[in-house]
Amino acid sequence: MVEYCRISSFIALKSISSNREERVTVRDSMKLANWPTVLRLFTLLISLFILLPQLALAESQSRPIVIRDWQIQWIPAPASSDALPSAPSASGPWEQTSVDNPLTVIPNGMQGMWARISVPPTDEWQRPGLLVDRLYGLELSVYQDGQLVFESKRDFKFDRNKLLLPIRSASVPTVYDIRIDTTSDRIGLASDIRIDDFDKLSHRFVLKDLPDLLLGSSIAALALIMLICSGYLRRQQRSSWISLCLIALTTGTLIIVYSPLPYIYLNEYGDLLLILFDVSLFVLVPSLNYYIDQVFEGQFSFFTKLRHLQTGYSIICLLALLIYTATGEQHYEISYLILNVIMGVLILVQLPLIIVLSILNAKKGNKNAIILSIGFILFALLCTVDMLLYYWSNKIYVLFLWKFGVAIMILSLVIILARRISADYDKLFAYSKELELFNHSLQRTEKMKIISDLAASVAHEVRNPLQVTRGFLQLLAVKTDDKSKSYFDLAVNELDRASDIITDFLTFAKPDIEKITILNLSQEIKSLGAIMMPLAAMNGGVLNCNVQDNQYIYGNSSKLKQALINIVKNSIEAIGSEGVITIGVAAEEGEAVVRLADNGEGMEEEEVAKLGEPFFSTKTKGTGLGLMVTFRIIEVMKGTITIRSTKGKGTEFIIRFPLVANDNLLPGKSHV
Repeated sequence: MVEYCRISSFIALKSISSNREERVTVRDSMKLANWPTVLRLFTLLISLFILLPQLALAESQSRPIVIRDWQIQWIPAPASSDALPSAPSASGPWEQTSVDNPLTVIPNGMQGMWARISVPPTDEWQRPGLLVDRLYGLELSVYQDGQLVFESKRDFKFDRNKLLLPIRSASVPTVYDIRIDTTSDRIGLASDIRIDDFDKLSHRFVLKDLPDLLLGSSIAALALIMLICSGYLRRQQRSSWISLCLIALTTGTLIIVYSPLPYIYLNEYGDLLLILFDVSLFVLVPSLNYYIDQVFEGQFSFFTKLRHLQTGYSIICLLALLIYTATGEQHYEISYLILNVIMGVLILVQLPLIIVLSILNAKKGNKNAIILSIGFILFALLCTVDMLLYYWSNKIYVLFLWKFGVAIMILSLVIILARRISADYDKLFAYSKELELFNHSLQRTEKMKIISDLAASVAHEVRNPLQVTRGFLQLLAVKTDDKSKSYFDLAVNELDRASDIITDFLTFAKPDIEKITILNLSQEIKSLGAIMMPLAAMNGGVLNCNVQDNQYIYGNSSKLKQALINIVKNSIEAIGSEGVITIGVAAEEGEAVVRLADNGEGMEEEEVAKLGEPFFSTKTKGTGLGLMVTFRIIEVMKGTITIRSTKGKGTEFIIRFPLVANDNLLPGKSHV
């Protein structure tokens, strides 16, 4: 059909050229008569333009031929590789097999097989090809009519293989004989045989195993990036980070070198790839155990000992692998026992143990253990399904579910590491906050000590002259005229204010409370409310008390009222008219908590941080000594004070006192 279309197009082009010549000679006379011919030729060209691509596309979209049955003939073991025949034995028996039940277990006394394939006609493709996605064997030779058309040899022991070769286009069935040689216990074709366009088969040849290579390469590349970034971490975080990097790097390497493609395209490096597989396995197991032990935080000492044992045995395996490779792969049985059997037993013991320990730790509410349990259970489940299918199919099934399990496990380990780093950051942040508060408290204590010593030495010396001066001013005021008397009154008032400041200094310098009794804090707050409500009302505010009864603390009633009155007075001055002050008392976690809140002007964070410091005040005429004395009294009564304030919204003082442990003592009873 294609040839017919090509001939038709050629005839059409010739017709166009001949008509063009005729139009040149008789252009005027035949102009109207040629129009129908031109239209017919134009229609023919359009038809050919539409049909030819469709026919070519139909040819390229021919359905592939899938061969599911073939014949095999075993090759005896005594024959050397050089003496192997180039054709099957004429007298040898042939066994029929299929992709549904392939023969892949080599019998005793055999070292190879012939696989005979009958290929249907392939003349519908210009360049046909033959593809076997999966087969087991080290050396492959393909013959057609006794002639060698393809050959592949390996000098390393990795028997997973693939076969792709171009074949001749033929109009009759063709027989191909494939000779497969091996030294392992598996041999033969394990998948169907596809006949299709060679370019399509080439794409399938690569794309079939490309996801494994991409997955392994992505994990390994991510691990290398993480390993480079490990230099920016702290020492405590670096060990877990590096172990996780090694887990990801070795896992990615295992996924890559488990695929048959690297051994096909890098045939000369096959031994190196196998060594890389073993080394990755020997590094993966101790790295995983170390990381898991870090997650458990050393709770299980026997697992730590088992981890040390596994690490030591992995080192032995690395040395054994080095010796085995250096000696030309001698003593295969001993190396197989050390590198495969014993290592496999240790891995099979450790995986269930890790799952059990993770579940036990998860029951304690450890979120990291829960994440670890989920990751390992899914990994173990997928590996178990893989192994069951593998042995159920007589070792024909290709393991692939374990790759998803590994990805899930690595994801869970990354989540755990991220949580640990976040927790360390939170601890560091909290510690820095505590350190800042401690430094602030230390500086404040040093300032208070200096001021206390200064106040104690100066207050007594200043008070006596002030009192003498005040007395003489009062005597002089009696003898002076009314015009000057107002000045004497002003001087006396200022002396009284100075005396009050000195009194505050003395209180601060000697804050020790001589008589400590059990106070009913609820009654003290109610009494405070009764005292301060008139003052709040005079300033246009409202004072509310919300008190939980029977809250007892150790303290001194007069000193406690002095401290609280200072705070309430500041709140009354801050709220102005239509303000509200709320005082509450409640028990919280073994402490009596007093909350004094107002909706006044509020303060900035910098101002709140300076409250209680000497001579700092937000008021124009304030000295800052009132709150300084308040802080000192609360400190002596073993209380703590916290201030929360928002500019324009108000301020809240939170004072905490230890509750009385023995409530048999009656209020007012001494406790010195």
